[in-house]
Amino acid sequence: MMEAPMVVRSARQIDVRRISPTDTNYFAILFDPERDGVDLVSVVEIFAVGGRTPPNTHARAHEFFYVLSGEGIAYCDGQARKIARGDALMLRPGATHQVVNTGARKLYTLTFMVPNEDFAELIRAGDPLSLDDEDLRTLTGSC
Repeated sequence: MMEAPMVVRSARQIDVRRISPTDTNYFAILFDPERDGVDLVSVVEIFAVGGRTPPNTHARAHEFFYVLSGEGIAYCDGQARKIARGDALMLRPGATHQVVNTGARKLYTLTFMVPNEDFAELIRAGDPLSLDDEDLRTLTGSC
C-alpha cells in the first residue's frame, strides 16, 4: 500500500495523551510511525506551570525541542540552560536530560525524537486528553 505523499492535520485532529496520570506534561501527537510510516515521532509537548519531564535518556535517539511559547530550564548531564520562545535545543543519545517549566504560563515545545525509539508507543499507551482553549490558541496562533 502506497503512503500518501503529504499528510496535513489541524490542531483539532491531533491525538493528545499523558504518559502517566501523575505527569505534569502531555503530548499532542503530530506524526508517528504507527499512523504515518515514519521513523520519528513529532509532538507538541505541553508542560503545566511547574511541569517537568522525568529525568530520562535515549540509547539511539536524538531529541529536538523548539520552544513555541513559555520558558524553562533544560538540564543535561550536569548542565543547565534557560530556554524560551524561539530557542532550539538538541539532546544527543545517551545524555540524561530533563526539561522544567519555570514560567508563569504553560511551556510549549515542538519536539522530535529521531529515530522514534518506542517514544510514540509510550505516548500512545497513555491516557487520552483534550487540548484546552489555551492550548488551541497557542497552537493555532489565534488571540
